[in-house]
Amino acid sequence: MQFGVPMQLTKGVRLVAVFEAAKGLLVLLVGFDLLSHVHDDVQQLAEALVGHFHLNPASRYPHVFLQLAEHFSDVRIWLLAGFAFAYTSVRWAEAYGLWYGRRWAEWFAVASGGFYIPIEIYELLHGFSWIKIGTLLMNIAIVAYIAYALWRTKRLHA
Repeated sequence: MQFGVPMQLTKGVRLVAVFEAAKGLLVLLVGFDLLSHVHDDVQQLAEALVGHFHLNPASRYPHVFLQLAEHFSDVRIWLLAGFAFAYTSVRWAEAYGLWYGRRWAEWFAVASGGFYIPIEIYELLHGFSWIKIGTLLMNIAIVAYIAYALWRTKRLHA
């Protein structure tokens, strides 16, 4: 038992901690990849990517992607990489707190995960996909589990 929390509950919270750390790592890798393209011709990279996947550049999403790439600059790349680093820092702080059974991290996990649920529902209402439904269900499960852990530890300490 950790801090009076049943071991099974601690294992679940630690699993969520690993998941949050992995999300942070993934975003950090994307941020580093962005930085590797500073001073590159982003428009040319975007056109090559669209061509590689045999997408029609005139269709909606590839066209939007190419338009964004046309207006991309080194400053924007640095800004996005900075956001990636900030996001990673937050995810890793949350993972650390969850791993070591910190109550603040559990509250933070519920709040930050709960923040995305309405956005995910909105996105799902504007276009169904299995990835969107899976993301929503995973997020609801994590928020519910951490909320249960918070409730359970409060009952144990009361």
